[in-house]
Amino acid sequence: MIVIDQEGFRANVAIIIMNDQNKVFWGRRVNQSSWQFPQGGLNSGETPIEAMYRELKEEVGLMPYDVEVIAATRTWLRYRLPRSLIRRNCPLCIGQKQKWFLLRLKSADSAINLNANKKPEFDEWRWVNYWYPAGKVVAFKRHVYQKALEHFFPVLKDWSRE
Repeated sequence: MIVIDQEGFRANVAIIIMNDQNKVFWGRRVNQSSWQFPQGGLNSGETPIEAMYRELKEEVGLMPYDVEVIAATRTWLRYRLPRSLIRRNCPLCIGQKQKWFLLRLKSADSAINLNANKKPEFDEWRWVNYWYPAGKVVAFKRHVYQKALEHFFPVLKDWSRE
């Protein structure tokens, strides 16, 4: 069962996967021209970290041992859906509130498997520069992507020096 709060925002996790060159995973949604980071809703009784690992496996075929969690947002970042995408059935869903995770890929690129799930989310992927997604994701998500990338940037700078 999906989790929607009293304001109509669906609880969700979003995942930034980074390689050793500080490039980030960028996936094209199946049968669409839009690209995004992996993301997905929390199930009832599931914690954000549990949802993150589940979505990681479902969407890109990665297991916990394939990644290292570098950081996570403390608060929820929210975006509203455009009117045409608002689900009006019960319960009403007007947008998403997301906990964001920054992960480092420890395994080889070959560990990424877009067909790990019966219904794949992505049909293509690539590594892109850190800031690239903020200007390329669908317009209604841009401010959240920008906030998440800004939030993680100081952590990224510190982490890359180690």
